[in-house]
Amino acid sequence: MAHLIGLDEAEAMDVETVHDLYRTYINKSQVRLMTSFGFGRELVDRAEGAYIHTRDGRRILDFTGGVGVLNHGHNHPRVLAARQRFQERRRMEVHKTYFSPYLAALGHNLAQVLPGDLNRSFLPNSGAEAVEGAVKLAYKYHGGSRRQVLRSDIAFHGKLLGSGGLTGSAQNHFDFPTIPGIRTFRYDDLDSVREVLAEARDARGRSDVYALLIEPFSASTMRWCSEEFLRGVRELCAAEDIVLIFDEIYTGWGKTGSMFHFTRYEGLIPDVVTTSKSFGGGKSSISAFVARDALFRKAYDNMTDAMMQSTSTTYYGFGEETATAIEAIAVAVEEDFPARARAIEEVLTPGLERIRKTYPDIVADVAGAGALHGVFLSGGPRMLDLVGKLPVGGPAKDPLLRTKIITAAVIDTLYRKHDIYAYYTLNGRSPLVVSPPLVAGREECERFLDALEATLAEGMGRLVGRFMRERVSSLW
Repeated sequence: MAHLIGLDEAEAMDVETVHDLYRTYINKSQVRLMTSFGFGRELVDRAEGAYIHTRDGRRILDFTGGVGVLNHGHNHPRVLAARQRFQERRRMEVHKTYFSPYLAALGHNLAQVLPGDLNRSFLPNSGAEAVEGAVKLAYKYHGGSRRQVLRSDIAFHGKLLGSGGLTGSAQNHFDFPTIPGIRTFRYDDLDSVREVLAEARDARGRSDVYALLIEPFSASTMRWCSEEFLRGVRELCAAEDIVLIFDEIYTGWGKTGSMFHFTRYEGLIPDVVTTSKSFGGGKSSISAFVARDALFRKAYDNMTDAMMQSTSTTYYGFGEETATAIEAIAVAVEEDFPARARAIEEVLTPGLERIRKTYPDIVADVAGAGALHGVFLSGGPRMLDLVGKLPVGGPAKDPLLRTKIITAAVIDTLYRKHDIYAYYTLNGRSPLVVSPPLVAGREECERFLDALEATLAEGMGRLVGRFMRERVSSLW
């Protein structure tokens, strides 16, 4: 009989055993890559709030924000209680032929939080599914009569075939097939949108664009669209009956200082908004696209098409996931997550700017809003010489390898010497991301700033040299 690993055995594994199983059954190269950092060589015992506790007794300040997932922090007690309640009462998870009070309540709550008539929800699992569902809705709204969809040049919308094609990133080094008709405009450039719209016409001179997809705030680059651009795009799309989709998967639920980044602009309403990540309270894999009423009704609200979208995923509106999201929204509203993000900004913005001025040869730029900032690091010609010694091919083909190694060296030192967990983006300009959970306070923010300053004070040459000797050399 085959040996199956149970929970007790899994929880008792040491890190070497976990690495071996990853090499055999998951991805050997992933082990090589992640063990370049200190956090790849340790196992987590538990996590709470803004902190991770490792098995060897370290208490790590998590400044990754779970890559957008952990606005509520790790294991928020109210979110845990909601899930426990669902389990203890033996609630039913899923059956398409029974109506769910949780799904009904969650749809209502989303409509209450979002402005205008954004009140028709669909609830799949991941952000990429939400994006593809929103684009599919736009295509169906036009009955297949339009063939083109617009995205910006620095977009990140996911890694499925459709959402991957809609991602405008120089980091896509392999060409997968994707949906047809994708056209690109320059981010935050209204004239560029006008130019593409003028070109995207059918034989009769009518618009051939069914959707325009944009991130109001790009977490890959720490850039954001101006109010003028967003209102201008809204006007252009309304004039051409183009479905305007705002991707707020990362920035939703208070991250940048408003409940959604676009909601800081009164009266600005897209046709569809997508959300995921912290929508699940850090415990639930759930996403949503929320559409304006008339748009959704035209596309799907008829007896022929009523089930066209809901049958696209088995776990649409899964019971415990929707119950979790109900509580996650309540926490975000009642604990005023936008205000928490603004309080974090009041500490991080001047602190990061001070560090930039102190180390102008190392820190090229800082940018961000609320609890989402980026530190763009540089290293000068000497770093180019070090990176130039790497073998040709593999990771060395990456045009941003120099930036990534410099940033990784800082991340590794923050973790090993200061018990702070940070990360950099794999897309855009690969900044060091400063993204604490919204349960973090002034003390955690100041601790991070002190640790970053102490790390940079070591000098980039020393940081990178040590990182390449001790970590990077093992990759080749």
